[in-house]
Amino acid sequence: MNANDHPDQQGHLPSGASPEAVARTLARHPRPLGGDTARNVGPALVSLTGMVLNNNSAPQQSIIGRKPDWLRARVPGGAGYERLKGIISEHRLHTVCQEASCPNMGECWSRGTATIMILGDTCTRSCGFCNVKTGRPDAVDVDEPRRVAESLALMKLKHVVITSVNRDELPDGGAAIWAETIRAVHRACPGMSVECLVGDFLGDERAIQMVCDARPEILSHNMETVNRMHPAVRPQAKYQRSLAVLAQFKASGLVTKTGVMVGIGERDEEVLTLMDDIRAASNADILTIGQYLQPTRNHLPIDRWVHPDQFAMFKREALVRGFSVCESGPLVRSSYHAEEQADQLSRVV
Repeated sequence: MNANDHPDQQGHLPSGASPEAVARTLARHPRPLGGDTARNVGPALVSLTGMVLNNNSAPQQSIIGRKPDWLRARVPGGAGYERLKGIISEHRLHTVCQEASCPNMGECWSRGTATIMILGDTCTRSCGFCNVKTGRPDAVDVDEPRRVAESLALMKLKHVVITSVNRDELPDGGAAIWAETIRAVHRACPGMSVECLVGDFLGDERAIQMVCDARPEILSHNMETVNRMHPAVRPQAKYQRSLAVLAQFKASGLVTKTGVMVGIGERDEEVLTLMDDIRAASNADILTIGQYLQPTRNHLPIDRWVHPDQFAMFKREALVRGFSVCESGPLVRSSYHAEEQADQLSRVV
């Protein structure tokens, strides 16, 4: 579902949008956040051109046309997809693939790879890019680590990625559930490597260490964007705090990973500065770089489509700066080809 697939003011559905797709989006975002910027409200009374996110001479556009040809994702389907979907449904698991409307879900699920999302499906934060719903989460499910481990044992994977919503209302940010989930998966699936994509736990070093001490094979925390863009993109996060989280991972002797999206208003030179900052803070091992895709028109607009040649340049620069592995491309997401990244890393470190 793209930014134009919404009911109009009379409730009519646009062509191509199923009622189920519209219902999922409206459940996450029942009303425009701060006003519907795509609605025609007449002539502007004041110009905000000088305040747009990219701070360039050309104004940032809320609609920049159809996706280019290099942004075509595989339609979900096939025996592998249906098998994985059944296991996830039977064990009442959440996946970030579904909740964040990942464009790679069809490809990944078809080959038996999914990113499990623990600690519920409701986040306490409201990042401007993310399609996971925001609100007051349900009570913590203390049985979740067991169910996750049992379901992964059925999937028979070599590598799994686990992530979660932010649970800022919990004293430990959910760190205890994180640690127990990692240990449970290691017990149930001794041949499976575990990659964890976690939040910043509000910078609580004791909570972060609790996760580190569970010893996942790869521990990841996404920077998401450049320093200048943080107030708009990650209003409840802090650039320096995220760098400190990565530094603590590395100081604990763990393989460290982070991810960045481009096309949301940053400049190329700022992406290179971000790479330098990450390496200076943590010597992180793995970097992923992908195109920002606006989930709904209530999210931050796309500033530009980044060409594959530019992604290739980012990858070259990342490797020059010392990252052992860099996955850089339009459809790359934090967990995209994560199992291949893990295999590649094992060959170079």
